[in-house]
Amino acid sequence: MMMNNKNTIIVKYEDYIATIMLNRPDVRNAMNDLMISELTTAFEEAGRQNDIRLLILRGNGKSFCAGADLNYMKSISGFGVEENVRDAQKLAALFKTVYDCPVPTLAVVHGAAFGGANGLLAACDIVITEENTTFAFSEVKLGIAPETIAPFVVKRIGEYGAKELMTTGKRFKAREAEKWHLVNQVVTETEMEEVVDKYIKEFMSSAPGAVKATKELIRKVTEAGDISKELIDYTAEKIAELRAAEEGQEGMAAFLEKRKANWVKSSDQ
Repeated sequence: MMMNNKNTIIVKYEDYIATIMLNRPDVRNAMNDLMISELTTAFEEAGRQNDIRLLILRGNGKSFCAGADLNYMKSISGFGVEENVRDAQKLAALFKTVYDCPVPTLAVVHGAAFGGANGLLAACDIVITEENTTFAFSEVKLGIAPETIAPFVVKRIGEYGAKELMTTGKRFKAREAEKWHLVNQVVTETEMEEVVDKYIKEFMSSAPGAVKATKELIRKVTEAGDISKELIDYTAEKIAELRAAEEGQEGMAAFLEKRKANWVKSSDQ
């Protein structure tokens, strides 16, 4: 196991899994400029690790993330336009880094997810939340709009879900978050780790290169908009490459020989 304690986060690499833990529990893991920088670097570094098969994002303490830190918000309020733009671009770059991570990302959410926290979880591939978690797009209550998180949240929940949740700024619970597809699965506190383990087992039994290729495939199809000849050609060429590659050959051989493929691993995390 390798652990790296930063100022605002904890990063752990163990058994093919990277865990990034928001670690400002005294302020419910509220984000400041340092956390934004450290998270961006941590996701970039984890995405470059060839042996990492899953990245898990968690929050230490009572909440996943309470949004922006109050002192951070006070400092921003004194910024000029150019300084505000640079600051917003850093936050937007964090969400894009999470979204673009080639490794599958799993957010484990509890307690509260307010404001920018929803940008973090919306940029992840899969989101599990404890049933008593409270969510809010609270920006309108502060006289602003959820600008930097909007591309990722609207992509996940759609136009009309975004209109209801973002324009009201209301607080809502996990079941409503699930209804709008902001989260994938709602679990009890006692079920949480069991469900996380199930996802870990699925990724440990899947070919890591194929998983990354599938994430890229989904991105390509989503961004294409329509089923063009270029898209069809891309999918045909890609499947041909994967069939001929080492994982494709091993997968077919394992299937025919009724054995586990050589990429299947176990994890005690």
